[in-house]
Amino acid sequence: MLSILIPTYRYDCRQLVDDLHVQCETLGIDYEIIVADDGSGDFATENASIYQDIDNLSNCRTILRKENVGRSRIRNVLMDEAKGELLLFMDQDGKVIKDDFIEQYIAAAVSYDVVCGGIIHTGKMPSKEYCLRYLYEKRVEKKYANTRNNLPFRSFCFLIRKEVAANVRMDERYEGYGYEDVKYGIDLRKAGYQVGHINNPLMNDDIEENRKFVEKTEEALRTLHVFEDELRDETTITRTVSSLRKYGLLPFVKLTSKLVSKPIRNNLCSTKACINLFNLYKLFYYLNIN
Repeated sequence: MLSILIPTYRYDCRQLVDDLHVQCETLGIDYEIIVADDGSGDFATENASIYQDIDNLSNCRTILRKENVGRSRIRNVLMDEAKGELLLFMDQDGKVIKDDFIEQYIAAAVSYDVVCGGIIHTGKMPSKEYCLRYLYEKRVEKKYANTRNNLPFRSFCFLIRKEVAANVRMDERYEGYGYEDVKYGIDLRKAGYQVGHINNPLMNDDIEENRKFVEKTEEALRTLHVFEDELRDETTITRTVSSLRKYGLLPFVKLTSKLVSKPIRNNLCSTKACINLFNLYKLFYYLNIN
């Protein structure tokens, strides 16, 4: 049995559920789709029709939580609720772009305990107010375009066997945004599970405006700072900080960051965002987290 598990927060994912439902029905497989709303509060109350429409679909149901428990714990909640032997997780803002999306995951489960399908973005540049996230993701896509080896684990869309999920749960200390998927990838690797990467992505259908993306990045960096000791060798930023410290350059770079971080941030939040400044700003911001 396949359990499709979608955590949501203040979002209407009916189109995603509809597309998945059609594919499962067409395949004639044993399946369930569970949407877990993680404490959306007034949004859930005012948009009750979203959850009613999902509940009205065969083999589909919703869970509405009163309190927000965070990105890691809500996935563990879904793991516990699932009845299937195969669990297919995906983010709320995914868009199905392949007619054999479900079929490919089921086929890949024969060879792997964990399967990541990837994430892509539309080929059309959004308006300048939304260009930063788009340019960043396109740069990541290009970096890994010619290889499926050693790709980073991303929780945007992945399939995992139920027994593996029971053995390696998501780390619930990661309550805020960011790096919970990095930690999960580490834990899977340490437990001896191989993560397979296939070309079966969802499209990210919800690009944030530049300022919002910068704010989310800053939140993720604060999460990284809290768990720096256990993620030190796993991220470019923490490895860079270690190198700067090793060669005695950290005080100079930190002083420089205090002088230029604000104008760089202003640029990234504007309609003239320069993607080449983004990684530099991330480093500067990280160095000044107290």
